[in-house]
Amino acid sequence: MATVSNNGSNRSRDVFFYFTPLTLLVYLVLPHGYLLDFATSYMLKDQLHASATQVSVFRLLTALPVYLSFVFGMTRDLWNPFGLRDRGYFVIFATATAAVFLWMALSRLSYLGLFAGMFLTMLTFRFVAAAYQALLALVGQEQLMSGRLSALWQIVMSIPYAIGAVAAGWIAEHLPPRQTFLLVALLSLALAVFAIWKPRAVFSHAYDRPQAKGSDLLGDVKRLLRHRAVYPAVLIMFMFQFAPGSNTPLQFYLTNKLHASDAIYTDYYAIFTVAFIPVFFLYGWLCKRVSLKTLLWWGTIITVPQMIPLALVNSAAAALWLALPIGMMGGIAAGAYYDLAMRSCPPGLQGTLMMMVDGVYMLSYRGGDLLGARIYSSSPTHGFLYCALATTAVYALILPVILLIPKELIATSDGEPNPSVEAEVLAEIGEAQIAAG
Repeated sequence: MATVSNNGSNRSRDVFFYFTPLTLLVYLVLPHGYLLDFATSYMLKDQLHASATQVSVFRLLTALPVYLSFVFGMTRDLWNPFGLRDRGYFVIFATATAAVFLWMALSRLSYLGLFAGMFLTMLTFRFVAAAYQALLALVGQEQLMSGRLSALWQIVMSIPYAIGAVAAGWIAEHLPPRQTFLLVALLSLALAVFAIWKPRAVFSHAYDRPQAKGSDLLGDVKRLLRHRAVYPAVLIMFMFQFAPGSNTPLQFYLTNKLHASDAIYTDYYAIFTVAFIPVFFLYGWLCKRVSLKTLLWWGTIITVPQMIPLALVNSAAAALWLALPIGMMGGIAAGAYYDLAMRSCPPGLQGTLMMMVDGVYMLSYRGGDLLGARIYSSSPTHGFLYCALATTAVYALILPVILLIPKELIATSDGEPNPSVEAEVLAEIGEAQIAAG
């Protein structure tokens, strides 16, 4: 028994060792991550003199490929480039993303040029994101570690987000756009090179197990629509990211109304992001001891009032002090929601569901941002308060949605066998094979 336990521990360690640098590279390059999102918003605001609504519209429209992420996820589930599976996507599309960033670096900064470049990188990098998240979910399902991988994902993702938040403010004041785009192009190429690595702990028979088995396009679509767990997982993520005051309104609230520097906005998000990290470590410990059902309920309850304190501040310094507890309030919920998404993937459709979740994440994030910008502009005195109240109401509505999740899916802790779910996987694959043959 000790040998089996040690082998399992070593395998988990090797899985973590692979996904840590991969996650870091993916989120440093991510076109709608903090580094590029904040950097381009400052280019629009300070160099191209765009208004709050224009910045939010730019963010909303350039992210169109992200809203349609399920298309890229379905492509990942059906197409095997060069026989390399997910690694093939890293090689092809990280290189393509680097090429677009290089073109942007060599072009003159303009609204149309910036829009075209960011739209193209959003498009090419969707394939990378689909392969990354599908592989993460597949390994999480097969090795019964979706909770721990969710925690690892969120911890490592927080690092480039925090770095990006701090660096974007400094970049806005010190680096021209050309050097920014050259830096991200080099990081994209590093991601393509990383795809050469193929550790056994991650890839050994990963695509041969029942959780990886799919069917043809029509069969996959039918299975996706019949899979009950899909709907609450997607809806919860949509609601969780609907935060009208957390992006463009906050930027203008801090810099215009509270008369803070551009760096304060990015400093706030750096602290906010770092605050999640210790809570994600806590989630990684709790998920092996507590059922996902419990974590979903308590995580959501804690998150509901998250935005209210920020609406009551009267100085940028107070906002920075509040960034830490506000961030910590969302940690358990974020870990649980991504844990739920990985558990909810139908066999062979990890790319499709994870990209559906990612798509509604961004659609809600950008849509909420656009709505928030309009709410903020409607009332010079109370606009930001109204944004915070809207966010609180939506978070509270997540609680009844938890009741829609199949009970057997969230009844176990991380690493605990779930015979009911395993039987459903085998039955679903059996039905798909009969229908196809």
